[in-house]
Amino acid sequence: MQTISRSLESLAAIVVVFVVAFLGHQAAVAQPDARAWPARPVTMIVPFAAGTTSDIVARGLAQYITDTLGQPVVIDNRGGAGGNIGAAAVARAPQDGYTLLLATTGPAATNKLMYQNIPFDPEKDFAPIALVGKSPILMTARADAPFSTLKEFIAYTGAHPDSLNGGFPGNGTLGHVTGVLLQNTAGIKFGYVQYRGSAAIITDLIGKNIDIAMDSMAAYVPTVQSGQIKALAIAGAQRWSKLPNVMTASESGLPGFEATVWYALLAPAGTPADIIAKLNAAANAYLKSDKAKSLFDDLGMQPAGGTPQDLKEFMASEVQKWSPIIKAANISF
Repeated sequence: MQTISRSLESLAAIVVVFVVAFLGHQAAVAQPDARAWPARPVTMIVPFAAGTTSDIVARGLAQYITDTLGQPVVIDNRGGAGGNIGAAAVARAPQDGYTLLLATTGPAATNKLMYQNIPFDPEKDFAPIALVGKSPILMTARADAPFSTLKEFIAYTGAHPDSLNGGFPGNGTLGHVTGVLLQNTAGIKFGYVQYRGSAAIITDLIGKNIDIAMDSMAAYVPTVQSGQIKALAIAGAQRWSKLPNVMTASESGLPGFEATVWYALLAPAGTPADIIAKLNAAANAYLKSDKAKSLFDDLGMQPAGGTPQDLKEFMASEVQKWSPIIKAANISF
């Protein structure tokens, strides 16, 4: 009996050793060694189609991270539902630093205010890495409009309420909610025409089928420079080098008025802090490079940067800023 007892004790000890070793292995798998990261290619999901500004920004950043950290960063375009499809894929991804999101204002902040069944919460399900850049909304008008600045537009619309129509790139886009914010701030009224994208808006501005438009800047610059449409104001903190004579909204009599499409690098919540720190350092270094500055200037963007905490606070402030505007306009999907 003693022999059997000793054998059972020995077997139990062996089992304990194996269990401890197994659990230790599982813990190592669950908590990747940040010192070895990245040991294989990283995927950066862009929740919009190839060729969009988001895609262009992501590819520039991805190439820099590839060169800096020594592993390929592969772009995966997953568009749909205002960016929610791609963002949801990252929210569900392993927390190991191998799946990232290049988000815009919508999936990173304002979509949660409009979509009833959004499958993630950007403030809870993502780990902020860095604010990449901001692209101010550009306010434009048809070439023969009886106003040439935002100040003149506000005065004209105040004297002729509901006489003008504005084009916007889809219900709930930042161009749309900027129009709502402008009406509320300036106390004016004008109509809305929703489009599927910028190209159709520009065509109707040139064709004089609509009076004004508010949209992200890059697509409109060639037609402004050619005189086919007018630029009334930039809804950013500063003027842009390629349209130096176009005033900001603040300079046009709306102090503090700012509406920008912004781009942020995010990871699944729970991604190790050391990995977040490596990515943050790479992003900030990229944004200081001449290559990034040149690309962003061509796109009408302003490089940002900062700490993960800076981005976290910025995202929260954007939700707080746009929440009453979206609620008042009853924008819901």
